[in-house]
Amino acid sequence: MISEDQIQQFERDGAIILRDVIGAHWIDRMRTAIDKVMADPGGLSSNMTGEGGGRFYGDFFLWRHNPEFRKFIFESPLAGLAGEMMRSKKVNFFYEQLLVKEPGTAAVTPWHQDLPYWCVGGWQVVSVWVPFDRATPDNGVVTYVKGSHKWGKLYRPKSFGPQPRNNGEDDEAGLEEAPDIDARPQDFEFVTGILEPGDVFVHHARTLHGAPGNATADQRRRALATRWTGSDAYFEDRPGNFLRGNKFGWLREFAPAAPGEPMDSDLFPVVIQ
Repeated sequence: MISEDQIQQFERDGAIILRDVIGAHWIDRMRTAIDKVMADPGGLSSNMTGEGGGRFYGDFFLWRHNPEFRKFIFESPLAGLAGEMMRSKKVNFFYEQLLVKEPGTAAVTPWHQDLPYWCVGGWQVVSVWVPFDRATPDNGVVTYVKGSHKWGKLYRPKSFGPQPRNNGEDDEAGLEEAPDIDARPQDFEFVTGILEPGDVFVHHARTLHGAPGNATADQRRRALATRWTGSDAYFEDRPGNFLRGNKFGWLREFAPAAPGEPMDSDLFPVVIQ
């Protein structure tokens, strides 16, 4: 499915669009599944709308109780694709994050790296971002700062939405603020584009990225960010990671027992060995 040139491009840039890798039957099934979840949100859902109207909806770990999400994650090509991009024979599923921006949503996705939010260390950590609607600059497609995964830095996590981060540990982590990408875009190169349903973005966990709001009047942007780890990944209980937060703390009992251990656990299962 993936060429050596594409893997090398991903390794160089930190993000890449892969075209037509998710079948239409998965797109149709997941559109229905997403709409059902949004009509009846669960305990891990979040409202990130903020000022300006619209709806910016988030949800997490749906695979643990929703059979449609579970089937998509474990039976679609995602795990194999992630393994190829990481050059890893072993693939663990980390978690998934549903991110929906409805028409007229002003809320942006702030510039951030994924890794500072997470309880994982190692280099083989990637996300596969799957849109279920056409994703464009007008309705909230993601943009990545090319090569930023190689800067050798982790940046302080940003809050998504109007609520501040509530774990109180970001100061303890001692991370610097991310550069103001919007203030000087001429200083950077970017990876972005228009994605059709069936296309995906693959990005490294250290790559800076963000997304605009949905300025359209009638175009939804439903997307699922699926997270994957490879053979060199290990459990890292860094300050501020999501398992220390009030909402996700109960999941800790299903994770690896101690920092430095492989990710293998009920919470982060091995998918390919």
